[in-house]
Amino acid sequence: MKTLIALAILLQSPVAGAANLNAKKEIVMDTTYLNKTVAEIVLEQPGRFRVLEEFGIDYCCGGQRPLRSALDAKGIEPQTLLERLAAADAAREEVDTTDYLAFTLTELAGHIVDTHHVYLRTELPRINGLVEKVAKAHGDTPKADDLQKLAGPVQALTAELQAHLMKEEQILFPNIERLESGQPAMGLDGPIGVMMREHDSAGDALTAIRTLTDDYTLPEWGCNTYRAMLDALQELEQDLHQHIHKENNILFPRAQALAARTE
Repeated sequence: MKTLIALAILLQSPVAGAANLNAKKEIVMDTTYLNKTVAEIVLEQPGRFRVLEEFGIDYCCGGQRPLRSALDAKGIEPQTLLERLAAADAAREEVDTTDYLAFTLTELAGHIVDTHHVYLRTELPRINGLVEKVAKAHGDTPKADDLQKLAGPVQALTAELQAHLMKEEQILFPNIERLESGQPAMGLDGPIGVMMREHDSAGDALTAIRTLTDDYTLPEWGCNTYRAMLDALQELEQDLHQHIHKENNILFPRAQALAARTE
């Protein structure tokens, strides 16, 4: 039976021309989240990804793990994260609440290309340039070694993603679209397996980047370019997490289920 814990928190509401007023709002924390997979939690309410990002919980490549297992692996107290999820649900922050489960496979593939692929092709060259610039500018600082090493995973991720996007756009996505339209299509399991392994590799690169940047922490002596680099890398991580989540947990399983029904 669902266990609900009522929490009362104070939410400030600004009022024009007057002092802020405090308003109590009841927050309901649902402990059944712990038995759901991380992916299910995000699928139910896409805006929850921000909370998971705060705690470093992987909801894309590691999305099939129960939340309890993900928390145990990180050494995070369940109540702490559940309270944040409950508060985010109650606040209904302005985030992407699009129901991607309602998209056709063709629509979802097109959305991924138009949103995430376009983003990567625009941002990856800029990010590589920032990493190179910051490493050169701060070669005599305590972070010099890490900044030099940072170019490795960033360049490797860029090269892998460039090939990855082409394979999706030229092979996998057109094949999924043919399948959905009732046309003859090649098997999906092999290509999808390759894409998911490459997603795992991208996740490893993101972990290395986060480690080398101390969780995107700006040193006291860091310049504005350093700050811009960290912001860009963190945004890249968030976008890739959403990108991979939409493929691993929505597009690919639905495409494989359709293929199985049409065999």
